Amino acid sequence: MAYVDLNPIRAQMADTPESSDFTSAKERIATAQKAPESQEPYQPKLLFPFVGYPRQYMPAGLPFRLQDYLELVDWTRRQIRNGKRGSINNSIPPFLERLNIDAEHWVYNTQHFESQFKGLVGTAISIKATFQHFGYQRTPGLGLAELMT
Repeated sequence: MAYVDLNPIRAQMADTPESSDFTSAKERIATAQKAPESQEPYQPKLLFPFVGYPRQYMPAGLPFRLQDYLELVDWTRRQIRNGKRGSINNSIPPFLERLNIDAEHWVYNTQHFESQFKGLVGTAISIKATFQHFGYQRTPGLGLAELMT
């Protein structure tokens, strides 16, 4: 996938993955940017989704996170290969910077995720719907979800 997503850059038709017409990377990045900063990125409905790191039940999708794929594409695009035209200038900032995500905040949240979210994680609406589905009266974690959105 990364090879295909980087073809327009190697062919000197685009400068970055998010400006590469007709690639899944451009579509995934544009859709991910629509999500609030505190949530997992949105994913395009017409593309096979990234589903994270499932342990037991394997949902339909690619078995790693979208952020990891974008980091892989970013790392790959920065590799210089002799005899290949169209590389991306190393002066262009990495994805986290271009997407306006603070790296320190991101690392802190990934290291302390379980202490912040003790139950379900998601939007306030999705948490309420899940608790209603299971017939629970209380919705723990709802306040934090509302604060983050």
